[in-house]
Amino acid sequence: MNSLLLAANTAGYTTPQLWRVLTKTGYFIGLSGAIGLTVTYATTVRPALRSAEKAAGSGTGPGADAAVLRSRSATSLAWAGVVLVVAGYFQLAARVARSGKGMPFGDALSPARIRDFLQAPAAKGAWIAQGTVYLLQNLVLLATAAALTALFVPAVRRHTDRVALAALPAALAVTLVAAVPTTAPADLDRWLDLAFDQTHIVSGTVWLGGLALLVALAGTRGRLGDGAGLLWADIWRRFSLVAMVCVGAVTVSGLWLSWKHVGAVSQLWTTGYGLALLVKVGLVLGLVTAGAVNQFWLMPRIARARRADDTASLRHLTLHHFPLVVWGEVVLGVAVLAVMPFIAGSARTEAGSAKAVSSGSLFAAGAALVVALAVSLYATAKASDALARRPAGVRAAA
Repeated sequence: MNSLLLAANTAGYTTPQLWRVLTKTGYFIGLSGAIGLTVTYATTVRPALRSAEKAAGSGTGPGADAAVLRSRSATSLAWAGVVLVVAGYFQLAARVARSGKGMPFGDALSPARIRDFLQAPAAKGAWIAQGTVYLLQNLVLLATAAALTALFVPAVRRHTDRVALAALPAALAVTLVAAVPTTAPADLDRWLDLAFDQTHIVSGTVWLGGLALLVALAGTRGRLGDGAGLLWADIWRRFSLVAMVCVGAVTVSGLWLSWKHVGAVSQLWTTGYGLALLVKVGLVLGLVTAGAVNQFWLMPRIARARRADDTASLRHLTLHHFPLVVWGEVVLGVAVLAVMPFIAGSARTEAGSAKAVSSGSLFAAGAALVVALAVSLYATAKASDALARRPAGVRAAA
């Protein structure tokens, strides 16, 4: 990665130090765990488990499988809390190090340094001190982590649904509070920058964190019954809808942020920012491709197996084939987070091009793009459904 950025040979780009790469990547991994796991549990896992338990009506079969998955979900959420608090501490120390000129990262880990940073007075013209914003963010982070890590306690695990639903808005607030501006945004573009940046972060962390949770849950297949494929078919179906929404949000917000920071196509390979962005886009396209495999190849086969009541094929598809593809997506997702610290500054600044200024025609084009994207995602879902209705030998496909 460093060699690619050095190849840009631009005066305005500085390769981030190792501690900056590790702390920022770790922070986004922590956010992916807290936001992605709680959102995916609330929107995908919990409804599927409740449906299975309602259908079972007893502690055997689907009911027992649901209990196993709920227990693993609780453990995963608890570990997400641990990762969040550790990553949050190092990210806060990184902010302290960047606030002091030439301050070594090791010195920034000192509680005294962190206290001084959080208590620093507001800058001239600011309605609130930046340190106060970060103090509030980290208080929310600690509360979120405490709620999640409490799931290690057996008595608390009996209330996993309530804990996860309570932690969800708090997890979202961790990133939203940090984005609160200390001065009023100067124009509409600045407001849109804030909104799209947070949309990009939230949708991306839901997508990646959700994939990680489902991979963790798939690891319980040795403890699940023969009929677990039906439950997992419901889980994959629900998450495919969540992932599709995330893809749309990441695409729209990413295009806005790219336009703000890249003034010409040539800047993608002539600036450090552009090269890092190219690497990220390539990795995201890999994620989208894997998602397309799920949507057009695996989901139709799962639907056909479910309709044919082919228990063996359904289990094989949902608990062997699908998790393998998702594991690949998780690896690509971690790589995306590792590239994020290198996307710093602006290709426009490096190239000396003009600042991006929005216009009515730009907003009209953006609205048309959003409509086209929504139509394409709807068409994707319909195409997947059409493939699922085609007759095929499900056992052979599995």
